[in-house]
Amino acid sequence: MATFKKFEDIQAWNKARGLTRKIYGASNQGHFARDFGLRDQIRRASVSIMSNIAEGYDRNGTGEFIQFLAIAKGSAAEVQSQLYVAFDQTYIDGPEFDELKGLASEAGG
Repeated sequence: MATFKKFEDIQAWNKARGLTRKIYGASNQGHFARDFGLRDQIRRASVSIMSNIAEGYDRNGTGEFIQFLAIAKGSAAEVQSQLYVAFDQTYIDGPEFDELKGLASEAGG
C-alpha cells in the first residue's frame, strides 16, 4: 500500500481537484450559470470529493480514512447524477458530459 506524506500526494485528490476546476468552469457558462440550485449543488458535491479525501487522510487511522473515502465516492456519484440533469437541460453537450462524468468516475474510483 502506498504511503502518502500529504493529501496532495493522493492521486484521487488530484483527480477530484481537476474535476472541481472543470465543474466550476462548466457551471459558469450560459443557462447553467443561472440555474443556481443545480450549479451550487454540483459545485458543493465536487468540492466534497476532494475535501473528504483530505479530511480522511488527516484523521487518526486507516478506518476513518476508509470511511471518508466512502463519503468521497458517494459525492462522486452525486456529481455524476447531477451531470445527467445538466445534460438533459442542455447546459452541457455530449462530449462535455462524457468528459466530466469520466473525471467524476475516476475521482470516486
